[in-house]
Amino acid sequence: MAATDQQKAEIVSLVKEGKLDFKQIAKQIGVSPGTVASVKAHMTMGTYGEVPEIEQIAEAIDATFGLERDLQLALRKHIDQLEPGLKIADEGKEQSVESGRIDITAEDSSGTTVVIEFKPGLADRETVGQILGYMGDMMMTKKSVRGILVAGEFPAGTIAASRAVPNLRLKKYSFRFSFESVGD
Repeated sequence: MAATDQQKAEIVSLVKEGKLDFKQIAKQIGVSPGTVASVKAHMTMGTYGEVPEIEQIAEAIDATFGLERDLQLALRKHIDQLEPGLKIADEGKEQSVESGRIDITAEDSSGTTVVIEFKPGLADRETVGQILGYMGDMMMTKKSVRGILVAGEFPAGTIAASRAVPNLRLKKYSFRFSFESVGD
């Protein structure tokens, strides 16, 4: 369920106060931690200016989730670009587990289940906890599990946290355009 305009305004207010973390804000307002993270990311980027407009917040959240969907669709079509030998194992849709929804579940050439999580823009330390939850859920039914966290940026704290998990890899995405002449 999408956040209401009132909920979005409350998120902005609580984030600015800085007294609660994402999960606490999400629980207090009744939205997902991802919605709170999206609003915070756009506040950090200056999308909203000094006094955020509710319409801008809604558009920024939609754009963020749209980008994640687009990244996921593109990667599903070219999974071998992330890592040679990967095969999609989730029948083309997000898999629900106890701790949430896995963006892509794949299998590598050795038969290991690979949990893939996307974050448009910045992946914070909470994202490491998120993918670890998904991996832990999958370990209940799969013999061998590892994870790949894909994002546009990884701050030092995220990189440091991932070092403690040998079966988790961080992958930074980038875009490359190609152009071909038409009608020449």
